[in-house]
Amino acid sequence: MRIRHFAYVSLMALALAGCNDTLETAQVDLSKVKNKVEQPLPSHILAQMSAKGMDRNSPIMIRIFKEEGALEIWKAKTDNRFDKIADYKICAWSGRLGPKVKTGDRQAPEGFYDLTRANLNPNSKYYLAINTGFPNRYDAVNGRTGSDLMIHGACSSSGCYSMTDQQVLEIYAFARDAFKGGQTSVQLQAFPFRMTAENMVKHRLDPSYDFWKMLKVGYDNFEVTKRPPEVNVCEKKYVFNQQATDGGAFNAGGKCPVMSTPPALTAALASYGKTYDADYAKAMSKYDGMAWYDPSEAERKAVVAKLRKGRELAFAPTGTSLEAGRMVKVAELEGMMAKRTAQSLTANSAAGATPAAPAQPQATAVAAAAPAAVPVPTQNPLAYTAPEPQETADAATKKPFWKFWARN
Repeated sequence: MRIRHFAYVSLMALALAGCNDTLETAQVDLSKVKNKVEQPLPSHILAQMSAKGMDRNSPIMIRIFKEEGALEIWKAKTDNRFDKIADYKICAWSGRLGPKVKTGDRQAPEGFYDLTRANLNPNSKYYLAINTGFPNRYDAVNGRTGSDLMIHGACSSSGCYSMTDQQVLEIYAFARDAFKGGQTSVQLQAFPFRMTAENMVKHRLDPSYDFWKMLKVGYDNFEVTKRPPEVNVCEKKYVFNQQATDGGAFNAGGKCPVMSTPPALTAALASYGKTYDADYAKAMSKYDGMAWYDPSEAERKAVVAKLRKGRELAFAPTGTSLEAGRMVKVAELEGMMAKRTAQSLTANSAAGATPAAPAQPQATAVAAAAPAAVPVPTQNPLAYTAPEPQETADAATKKPFWKFWARN
């Protein structure tokens, strides 16, 4: 009986420890943190790094999955392949699944973003923050607008990925240490969900499906190589692990150059795709006549409403889409989507605004101005202490990405 009581008390303590996350890994007492910018990673994470063959200052990559509310840190091992070293439950993200399109739409970004040292903000009002880099070249050339979209603490979001303060303290430390080790750019991959065959089938009727199929190419490249893909933009779309040949170059709004893919990578992706196609066919049979209903932000907040009791108003956790969403009949989903569209049109009309068309790119003139349209965060000297790494070779002689991949 005493053992049962102890187990119950332990479970309750875990449930209250974090934000909609009973497996919260970050449990630092913030009142004892003297310098949050230089706070070292906890000893248990350093021990995991050693066991996995990772150097403390080796490169990292960040992956986000909205639907399940997960943020993962992947880190390079001595063989240059990446392995997951930490994962966190996102405390709050706003909007629905789908990319950010315009300022004020409350959508959190989806896509591939490069984070530099300048993206670290040690003086954020949300404890610590990392700017996601939105809009990137793809966003800008497609006319998508927004700014100051962060990964930050405080558990409150309006287009950001908000963590608990304890979590962002660790995430910030991972990035800081990687930059100190010489990494110049951390890749952030933000996905709507894990891009498995089953999930793609569930979401096949979503208006963002074509956009997600494009992101899936980058997702697949990482799954095969376990290295962040090389990302470029041309013809207003992402391309991954492609090398321009015949002196061509990538231009976000221009025609894609002649491109090549290394044979080893092509073969590996073909094998991966064959398995995916078989799984997709099985999932289509499993979910025949059914599709996923993506819940609204309000519906996600409702499932974790009890967590807000007794807390300040700014504390606004959101549940996951998996908790609040459900599979429905296709006819029912189509009716829901039509109703949502009608409500959106009515709201825009009442506000005197012309609704934007998310999937439609702006004119080519925007593409030409894209580089200047992408805001560059100002560098904050408090964000790091290591000197800038020195270039050892001309950019034109940089070793192609596949030589790293094919080495092992």
